[in-house]
Amino acid sequence: MEIFGVDIGGSGIKGAPVDLERGDLAQPRHKVLTPHPATPEAVGGCVREVVEHFGWSGPVGVTFPGVVTEGGTIRTAANMDKGWVDVDARALLGGALGGLPVTVLNDADAAGVAEMRVGAGKGRHGTVMLLTFGTGIGSALFVDGRLVPNTELGHLELHGHDAEKRASTRARDDEQLTWEHWAHRVQKYLAHLEMLFSPELFVIGGGVSRKSHKFLPLIEGIRAEIVPAELLNSAGIVGAAMAAMEEHNGEREGEREEEDLAG
Repeated sequence: MEIFGVDIGGSGIKGAPVDLERGDLAQPRHKVLTPHPATPEAVGGCVREVVEHFGWSGPVGVTFPGVVTEGGTIRTAANMDKGWVDVDARALLGGALGGLPVTVLNDADAAGVAEMRVGAGKGRHGTVMLLTFGTGIGSALFVDGRLVPNTELGHLELHGHDAEKRASTRARDDEQLTWEHWAHRVQKYLAHLEMLFSPELFVIGGGVSRKSHKFLPLIEGIRAEIVPAELLNSAGIVGAAMAAMEEHNGEREGEREEEDLAG
């Protein structure tokens, strides 16, 4: 079974059909640059371009870097155009895709769902936290496998700043930090999270996860186990597709129940 997943990020928008049985991309992903300004209409056009690249015509799962309500309305957009706030993203993106059914969820939550089901968090119980390092820092918190949605812990205050302003991949690039200097900042951030949540496991995701060997060995003093994400930078796409499948199946089950009642 394949479902399409799209991952909207501050620098790029990427997507691909996902083989849900394998928990992996069914085809190489297609990526376009995030428009600037990243207005809802402009981003919707990019999502359409990614989906049309594959000629896809079924349900689509889409991640968004901000708080997303259960109904698909955007509540925060720290690294996107502020015009997204209070937009019904499900309706907007569905319209951009010609009426295809769309499921929208927080980007880190999507990555976390994928890692917990088929990646580094599979079979792990207790408190698990996935962190995605990129333009900002996304977070996904799981307790005994259940997601606590929209935690957005990249915005915790760390030394008087949003943590992501100090410890994101963008901060490392913008300030031209060495791996050692950046790892020290990440270490302080993890220590703060550990004090607040006492997780058993940190899963480190985002594009930088493919270079985990350059900085994870430099992080010291954290009691929780720290591992790189296994799905690397594809986790958001895979998790978005998983969420779309769940919603699609739930709607079909609801329709069957209505038919049974009517019959």
